[in-house]
Amino acid sequence: MQTATATLRKPATSSNEPIPAFYSPKNAGEWGYRPDASKIFVEAHDWKKKYGLRPSVMDDKKVHLLLIDEQQDFCLPMGTLYVGGRSGKGAIEDSARTAEFIYRNLSSISKITATLDTHVPFQIFFQSFWEKADGSTVEPHTVITTADLDSGKFRVSPQAAAALELDYVWLSEHARYYCSELEKSGKYVLYIWPFHCLLGTEGHALVGLLHEACAFHSFARGSAFTPETKGGNPLTENYSVLRPEVLTRHDGKGAFAQRNSRFIGVLMNADRVVVAGQAASHCVKSSIDDLLTEIVAKDPALAKKVYVMSDCMSAVAVPDGKGGFYADFTREAEDALKRFADAGMHVVKSTDSMDSWPEF
Repeated sequence: MQTATATLRKPATSSNEPIPAFYSPKNAGEWGYRPDASKIFVEAHDWKKKYGLRPSVMDDKKVHLLLIDEQQDFCLPMGTLYVGGRSGKGAIEDSARTAEFIYRNLSSISKITATLDTHVPFQIFFQSFWEKADGSTVEPHTVITTADLDSGKFRVSPQAAAALELDYVWLSEHARYYCSELEKSGKYVLYIWPFHCLLGTEGHALVGLLHEACAFHSFARGSAFTPETKGGNPLTENYSVLRPEVLTRHDGKGAFAQRNSRFIGVLMNADRVVVAGQAASHCVKSSIDDLLTEIVAKDPALAKKVYVMSDCMSAVAVPDGKGGFYADFTREAEDALKRFADAGMHVVKSTDSMDSWPEF
């Protein structure tokens, strides 16, 4: 990474703050791009002195930027679950806009939290967990319903039970209960995803361009950057950073998963919450839905403190190789944005000045 402290590149959009010269938008599409933390620290130290940046703890208005699952598996075409949207360039362009937003608004953002989808090889939404009636493997992008289980079309793989050290009968009963609870909620049915964000793999890492921007902000503003992991429970999906999809056991013996009460408190205590990330149709949507639930329970008027940057997120759209899509969740993402706006949240553009955002 090249550094040039004295040279500044002005952003194309309106802003009161320049973008550091080391920033290069082409790195948004580079698998494995990793900034040098020591160089970023020096750059940030010089930047802080040059522009008189105050520590974020002194901010009168606490602005929390929430970056959801901005990981290599989601944000880059080499990833196992690239969120390209209908254009095919979705997450790459989203990452560049998000990084530029951070630099342009460095003195206004008090804290940044990046969530990290975190998985192990045997989880209920991976093909390793299931098999067909004849013992053959289940393909990614398969939907499994309670009716499928009742008919014997799919069943839990004995290998999954062994890997998780759980009784096969107990696990099979729980799997059916899980599918039933998902269907009752009306949010999702069980969808088998390609293996993604496996702990310890390159795909799990925060995409380098945003790692760079978050580190720069942390050093320049004296603000701790602590990623928030989610998704490690093998028996439930965890689209939302605030809670798993199903919390209870089929046998009624209490909960086996919990709401993220601590982080819910962090977001509820912020003066403004700004949201970006992947994917708009799934983890972003679910996280905001759960945040809205918490807000409505406390005071629906608090919804106005949430700002959703619609140009910094894309929907899952899986090309079928024939010019169409095997699965396209764009409509779900669009419906969610409308629902958030109707609830009082603000759907905004990252390229607009924060001063122009409603009620900011």
